[in-house]
Amino acid sequence: MEKKGGFGLILTITLNPSIDRRYNIKDFEKGRIFIATDIQYTAGGNGLNVTKVINGFNEPVMITGFLGGRSGDYIKEELEVMGIKHNFIPINEESRNSIAILSDDGSQTEVLEKGPSISGEEMLKFYELYREMIREADMVCASGDLPHGLPHETYADLIIMAKEAGKKFFLDTSGEALRLGVEAKPFLVKPNKKELEDIMGCKIDSEKELIQAGKYLAENNIEIVIISLGENGSMVFHDGYIYRIRVPRVKVVNPIGSGDAMIGGFVASLYRDYDFEFALKVAAACGTANVMEAETGKVDMNNMKRIMNDIVITKSKF
Repeated sequence: MEKKGGFGLILTITLNPSIDRRYNIKDFEKGRIFIATDIQYTAGGNGLNVTKVINGFNEPVMITGFLGGRSGDYIKEELEVMGIKHNFIPINEESRNSIAILSDDGSQTEVLEKGPSISGEEMLKFYELYREMIREADMVCASGDLPHGLPHETYADLIIMAKEAGKKFFLDTSGEALRLGVEAKPFLVKPNKKELEDIMGCKIDSEKELIQAGKYLAENNIEIVIISLGENGSMVFHDGYIYRIRVPRVKVVNPIGSGDAMIGGFVASLYRDYDFEFALKVAAACGTANVMEAETGKVDMNNMKRIMNDIVITKSKF
């Protein structure tokens, strides 16, 4: 898989990074005491997971956002160990922790800290930094929810600035930040069914309605729309076509971060100027390979290449 194109770097945005703490606990239930024998700490957050996958393709990537306190120091140290370039705005409050408890029956319990509140001064510093950084970027990819203190329009503002600089913007978020981001017309969005319902303002009860919603976004100047369907794969809308992607069943170790891994693989593939359907296969295989790993945002490239052979894509016109 040799790179064909791409000259600048890929800029990723994680505005609310975390330390991801994973505990494997047999027969977990509330109200009892457990000793966790399998513990893992990793630098996390949606955009950071995307960044790790892009870095795994050995493509030039830089991550930015906000970091604070000892948790922020730990995240920076982990990025440096991985050889990932970073340029974060330091904040007064502590970066958050995310706890995932995985049980033997495949169930998963998550405890997510609220995270820091970003001041107006810290936000302005980030905007100044972002304007400088997008000059060197070919692509900009923002993932995850907004931290407290930032307005819902934040991603929309970043999209507009990137488009003014002639850069492609990939957006993967939720809620009001996603709805307003969609109005700013990013290059790509990746909602799941629930997020798509929030955008459309109505329930989606059939595949026909799912397709109609995807078409609506694709026909409103969003170049690529990826609708995530979990273990059932995804639907992609691009250039007048629908691509239905079906992925093979694999043993699930940790499903957290599979959507991030898919975006990371897709961004890296487009940076390399791969054929569109081939890029979709790489992306879907990355997302599937990620669930086989204990660590969030990790893709074993040998697994990914094997899985690619079992990805099925059907293509039809809108």
